[in-house]
Amino acid sequence: MPDFDYLIVGAGTAGCVLANRLTANGRFSVLLIEAGGSDRSLWISVPIGYGRTFTDPRFNWMYEAEPDPTLANRVAFWPRGKVLGGSSSINAMVYVRGQPADFDEWRTAGNAGWGWSEVLPYFRKLEDHAAGASEFHGAGGPVQVSDVSGGAHPLCETFIATCAGLGYPRTLDFNGSVTEGAGLWHVTVRNGRRVSAATAYLRPAAPRPNLTVRTRARAVRILFQGLRATGIEYLADGKRTQAHARREVILSAGAINSPQLLELSGIGEAGLLQRHGIALVADAPAVGNGLQDHLAVSYFYKSKVPTLNDELAPLAGKIRAALRYGLFRTGPLAMSVNQAGAFLRGRAGLQRPNLHIYFNPASYATTLVGKGRRLLNPDPYSAFLMSFNSCRPTSRGSIHIRSADPLAPPAIVPNGLTSAQDIAEVYEGAALLRRIASAPPLSDVIESELTPGAAVTRDEQVLEDFRLRAGSVFHACSTCAMGVDPRRSVVTPRLAVHGVRALRVVDASVFPTVTSGNTNTPTLMVAEKAAELILQDAPNAAE
Repeated sequence: MPDFDYLIVGAGTAGCVLANRLTANGRFSVLLIEAGGSDRSLWISVPIGYGRTFTDPRFNWMYEAEPDPTLANRVAFWPRGKVLGGSSSINAMVYVRGQPADFDEWRTAGNAGWGWSEVLPYFRKLEDHAAGASEFHGAGGPVQVSDVSGGAHPLCETFIATCAGLGYPRTLDFNGSVTEGAGLWHVTVRNGRRVSAATAYLRPAAPRPNLTVRTRARAVRILFQGLRATGIEYLADGKRTQAHARREVILSAGAINSPQLLELSGIGEAGLLQRHGIALVADAPAVGNGLQDHLAVSYFYKSKVPTLNDELAPLAGKIRAALRYGLFRTGPLAMSVNQAGAFLRGRAGLQRPNLHIYFNPASYATTLVGKGRRLLNPDPYSAFLMSFNSCRPTSRGSIHIRSADPLAPPAIVPNGLTSAQDIAEVYEGAALLRRIASAPPLSDVIESELTPGAAVTRDEQVLEDFRLRAGSVFHACSTCAMGVDPRRSVVTPRLAVHGVRALRVVDASVFPTVTSGNTNTPTLMVAEKAAELILQDAPNAAE
């Protein structure tokens, strides 16, 4: 295989952005390798199809975490995209940047250039927003951001009106001037079809002669000459192949696989690598540590009025929805079931929201959980759910290799509920959901609380229920965090790996801390900014 200027490992959310931006000027050649295959599937294209890809090994790594003693020793399912577009091809398409203060905290921690005023231009750059260009939004960018207000289920408005009656403001745009309150989510959907990083960035760039994309190619180690990264060794068609980079190797394999590949390649905590017989390239004790995620629990309610269950549970309803989608690209199949929600403060004295609320006009109380869950089969009765998670949890876990075998999945240790703050916010979140559910007009349509039920009232019962039922909302990050201290971070603020040369990490693993909301959008932003940094640092970049 010929040499390339840049090698990118992982055609997920970040990798697709980089492949597009680094080849746009025509001066640099790029090889993009992806362990998964094509994203050209109806289940990916149809927005509600993520209910299927959620448990489909053709598109999904299907990871499982280690038993979590903070969550009743349960083994959690951690789906991650294994397909062009990565997790942006199988996620719920909710478009949330996070709160401006999230990024100001990144900068305050020593990451120059990552404050809100400095990252907002990259958010605007990536957008083709339904509201058009403004102080907060961009137009004409690769990612279509749509307003679903015309198709949202009527119960969403009931939820929003209830929040307003409780004094929580209505926001028309969680990414605009008012990020607090209740409203409808904006989504990455265009004309009834999913907008992923693959459709937005990779597909337009694919015809370029300076871009080579290799699917079903699994990176197994980074190649080094001394401390300089020179290439990648990968498995494809049953053979090991090497590709070499004249300028840089870039890991965009995600919060699970990027630290795994660093450790397999000799970058990690020296003792861990020694135990697995891996030659040390750079002692980097922060690799794989600092894992953060959002941990949510759902409360289920029996409804007196029809919900999405009534439309999608019966076979006849599924057929009607499919016909409506096929003819007009509208209806419930053209949307995420995550249609409304809120960012709210769980207690007085806070400067900004600490709780993320989800309102789903459907329910799945009778479906299986984990790998057996079937999101396309809602409960056979009228019901809906509300969920909550902490915006900025402080519990930290880790992701590390189990052995030197590159095909063995890493050990995911969530430590989901270890901090006193996170436990306190369990009580606050549960109380807030019940406050909303007991207020009109939502209370007028609730027949009963199905789960956890009226018998669960005391703090110890609420916490025990959370430990038994809460699960990841798949926002893993911070396992290769950026920072200035090489003992406590993995990459510099320019996303270069500490201690080596010509190697960067660009994906959600570099977040210093988890953002207050869904993580796909800030990952797009990180990749947009990273592409600019890489081009700035390229020798003779101005030629």
